[in-house]
This record gives sequence, structure tokens and C-alpha cells, in this order.
Amino acid sequence: SSSVKKGSLLNFSYSASSIMQIAEQKIAEAKTVYDKVVTKSNPTFDNVVAPMAMLANERFSELSVISFLGYEFFIDTITREDLYKSVNVVYQNKAEMDRLCDEDKRLLNRLISNFQDNGLGLDKEARESMKQMKKRLSEISVQFQKNVNDDTGRVLFTREELLGLPETFFEDRETETVDGVEKLVVTTKYPDIIPVMQYAKLENTRYRIWLINKTRCPENIKLLQEAVELRRKCAKLLGYKNHAEFKLKDKMAKTPEAVLEFEHDLLDKLQSLADKEMEELETLKKADKEAAGEVYDCFNDWDFSYYDNAIKQNKHSIDMEELKQYFSLNSVLAGILGTYENMLGLRFVRVENAPVWHPDVQMYEVWNAEDNTFAGHFYLDLHPRDNKYSHAAAWTLRRRCIMPDGSFEYPVSALVTNFPKPTSSAPSLLTHNDVVTLMHELGHVFHNICAKAKWSRFSGTAVERDFVEAPSQMLENWAWDPSVLQKFAVHYKTGEPISKELTNKLVAAKNVNSGMNNLRQIFFGLYDMQIYSTDEDLDINKLYNDMLEKISRRKIGDKDTVWPVATFAHIISGYDAGYYGYLWAEVFSADMFETRFAKEGLDNKQTGKDYRNEILLPGGSRDAALSLERFLGRKPQSDAFLKSIGLTN
Repeated sequence: SSSVKKGSLLNFSYSASSIMQIAEQKIAEAKTVYDKVVTKSNPTFDNVVAPMAMLANERFSELSVISFLGYEFFIDTITREDLYKSVNVVYQNKAEMDRLCDEDKRLLNRLISNFQDNGLGLDKEARESMKQMKKRLSEISVQFQKNVNDDTGRVLFTREELLGLPETFFEDRETETVDGVEKLVVTTKYPDIIPVMQYAKLENTRYRIWLINKTRCPENIKLLQEAVELRRKCAKLLGYKNHAEFKLKDKMAKTPEAVLEFEHDLLDKLQSLADKEMEELETLKKADKEAAGEVYDCFNDWDFSYYDNAIKQNKHSIDMEELKQYFSLNSVLAGILGTYENMLGLRFVRVENAPVWHPDVQMYEVWNAEDNTFAGHFYLDLHPRDNKYSHAAAWTLRRRCIMPDGSFEYPVSALVTNFPKPTSSAPSLLTHNDVVTLMHELGHVFHNICAKAKWSRFSGTAVERDFVEAPSQMLENWAWDPSVLQKFAVHYKTGEPISKELTNKLVAAKNVNSGMNNLRQIFFGLYDMQIYSTDEDLDINKLYNDMLEKISRRKIGDKDTVWPVATFAHIISGYDAGYYGYLWAEVFSADMFETRFAKEGLDNKQTGKDYRNEILLPGGSRDAALSLERFLGRKPQSDAFLKSIGLTN
């Protein structure tokens, strides 16, 4: 489109050989900059730190598109002693530090911290050992995720075995004939496995697909075990008790003790709620077993989604399948984008014939509504395909930051999801869960696009890891608001808007099993803290299975024959000693929503503007605690969070 800003486009047409070539070229260019800054006889922020940070600003988008290649070079850079010495001279120079603005000071502090985290300040032998361990960790992380993406489990079922599934599930489904019997192919990808777990009446059907899903990627257990050991060794070399202590020093929580106190406190508070929920779930399963003339043994992990769904249907008369008819992807997307335009003062324009990496992908420009200036763009890649990333996530492809000539680089994000494809008889229909996911992940996209930091390393979602989810979690509230839903939820056949009655039922069912669901989140968080804060050699699979049964109250059959931990990719890359951050951030998201938007109005433009300016705009250029205080007018509190999950005294 002619209106795409020159220079704001990214190139996705890399071949394998050109990627290597570009990576090598960028690495050589960067090396030139680094070799130059270390020769300065009088190191200052302007002649040492700024050129390094400016290089990061310029390189971010190119290296994020070909990101995995950039990583090894990053390890080499951050372990260069001559660079550390030059930066340290600036850091130790009080007069130089005093004249810097807050964001520049923050940059310098972080840079020193990064060097030290990577072994600078240790003796040569320890440093070299550290560097090798970091490189190996990088390889492990890439391999682990690749295994998860590539290993799609599949099960063949007869039509009878899929009793309870809606008609739409069978449309255009692949079949195979086995011994003269036609079988349907069901994979472990989201659009297949989720409906089976929710609707399949036969426990054995749910169990079979669950089992295939929980026995994927056996090779990942060794990789995770190795990563845990390497991280422990690295932390010890740096003088920390363990990896958790090392990781938490730069987070809002600061210490493992604070995290454990938070998790255990919530765990205690949830027990009586979970007792009631468990009783209700078990009653339903017992009745089913009795009706079938079978003996009730226990409540299993593969039972939860089915009976959770049954409660929503029986108690709140919500038929998830009926609900889907109102959530066709195109109308939901238009509605959610409209909500964001209104709240953040933006305008989106879809680009026709855009340069993209796959025909399914759409590209949008973002403009500021107030002064009609260009703000960046984003891509939507919404449907599953082979070897594609298998969850939902927003990827930052370029961050807004200053360029050497004083201009600004425009931010770019990509949203990758796995929503069902349209079938021959219906458009892509979303569950309400999918609608919440879309709202959430687009929150990350606009966190990146509304950022205004000087340096790329503080731009957008580059905030503390235990805060990063809060802005998106807060925005999920819009997907639960009847007035918002009524704007875009229309029946795909009749065009009828969703009724008030149906939206009210949906909201009433919001906290169904919130005790059980939150116990599961606590389990993930506590398991993650446990493996990264102990000195013992753990059997990481046995520990996972034992803790899962104990904390989240679901049995998993023969514990020696399943390894669900092998697809828990969060704790191998990014959320290691950080999974607690999802729940931790919920405290802030609930507080922001309750204190401002719920009181002032969901479409209050001034509240939206404050949110954009105080929460999204600063990114990581200041502490998240300060951004929260500015937006809330006080320090954050946890009452709104407890209320939001149904825990009120």
C-alpha cells in the first residue's frame, strides 16, 4: 500500500543462506562498533554507552526477524572484558553519572548488571566456563521449543468414540481407513484437543488424547534436566544461592521468599473454595459412573475440562457451542480492534497485498487518531499450520526507539495464534476463551506500539517479567463486559446481536472453578520455583507429576508413564523462575481495572489516555511500581484481585 512508511517494512523473504549471510554481516558491523568504543582514552556515556545502545536500537528489528542467530553473538559481546572495562569507567565516574537523565542512568546500570551476570568480574577460567554454559543453554532452549512445535500427536477415533462432540467438529476432518473401518484423525493441536477434552462423553476417549499429549517430546526431559543443572552452576559461579535468587533480583518480587509467601498465602486462601468445587465436580462424575454401571475411582486430569464445561451448561445453562455462533473471527476482530482504537486513541488500516510470510497473514498500519501521525504496524497470523508455533503469543519484531539521526524507528509486532480455520459451511468460530486470548495478546501488541522509550531495551513490553502480563490481563475484562460484547458478538447466520440474557449467563459463569484453575497456576509457579531453587538433584518429571496431583487435585494415572513437563516450554525460556509472574501480575491488573476503568467507565477516553501515557508509554524506562503508582494514584493493593477470583470475606 502506498501509505506504508518508507523504511517501516520488515523483510520476511530470507532464505537459509541469506540469513547466515545477514547475521554474519551484522555481527561484523557490531564488532566494528565495539572495537572502536574500547579504544576511547576518556570513556564517557556519549562515546561508549550511547554507541552501544544505538547499535541495539538499529539492530533490534533485523536480529529479531532472524533472532536465534543473533543470540550467540550477544553472548560473545556481553562477555568481552575490554567492553566491560570501558563501560565500568563511565559507571564509576560520579560527575558523568550525575549529568545523565534517568533513562540513560538506568541503561548504564543495566549494562553493568548484564556484564556481571555473564561472568565479568570473575576470573578468566570461571568466565570462560560461564560463556560455554550460556551458549549451551541457548541451544537447549531452541531445541526444546522446536521439539514441541514439531511433535504433534495424533489419535484415530471412530465417530462413536467421539460421542458428545458438536457437528462442526466433524466438518472437513481428515479420515483414515483402518481394517475397513473409517477413523477420524484428531491431533494434539488446540482446535482439536480442546473440544475433545470438553465434550467427549466417553472417559476413555478423553484419556487417549490426553495420554498422547502428555507423552510428547520425551527427549525434552533430558534437555530440561540439563538446563536446570547449568543454571544452578551459573548462579553459584556468580555468588548466588540458586538460579531463582539470581533471576528475581531485577523483578518486582525481588526475592524467592517473597514469591513463595505470595503463592502459599494464595494457596491457603483457595483451599475452602476448591473443596466446594471439587465436591461438585466429583458428584457429577460419580453420577455418570453410576448411570453407566461403572465404579467411580477418582477425579482425573482428563476429567476436568469435561466436567467444568458440564457445570457451565447445567448450572448456568451456557452452551459453549451455541456461544461460538456469535463469535465469528472477523466480527470479533473488528470489535476488539475498535475497542482498542477508542481506548488508546488509535486508528488501524488494513494493508492490501502486504509483503507477508504466508498467505494467511494480514498486516495493519497504526495511526494516532489525534494528530494523524504514523505509529507503527502489526501482523496477524491466526490459523494453525504444520511446524508453526503452536500456542498464542505476541512477538515484538521492532521496538520504537531513537535512531542516530534523531528520528524514531517505528514499532512492529506480530500476533500468532491457532484459531480454527473457516470450514466449507461456516466462518472461523471462536470460543469465548479465544475471544479473551485475542483481547489479551493484542494488549501486548499495543504495549509495544504505544511505547515511547529512547532505548530499545526499555521499549514497550521490555518491563519486569512479573509485570509484563498485567496490562494485557487488565484488558481481558473488556471481553467479559456485556455492553462490549453486544457491540461485536452477532450470530454468523442471522446477524442477531448476542442477547443480554446470554451475556449475563456468561459473566455469571466467569468464576466457575476459579479455585481449581488458580490452584493449577499455583502448581506451575511452585514447581518452577522448586526446580530453580534447590541444590538437590531432582527427578524433574517425578516432582512435576507428584506436585501436580497434590496441589491441583487431579490424578494422572500411572505417574511413571507420562511426562507432561516435556512440553512446559515456559520454564526453559523466559519464564524460568518467573512463572509466578502470571498470578503476581493479576494483582496489579485487577487493581488497575477496579480502581480506574470500572469506576470511570470502560470507554472513558481520559482513563484510556492515562493508561496509555502512564502504563504503556514508559515501557521499562522506569520501575513498573512507579508506573502503577502514577496510574492508580497510590501503591497497588490486592483486594480487587481476591474479589475478581471469587474470594471475598
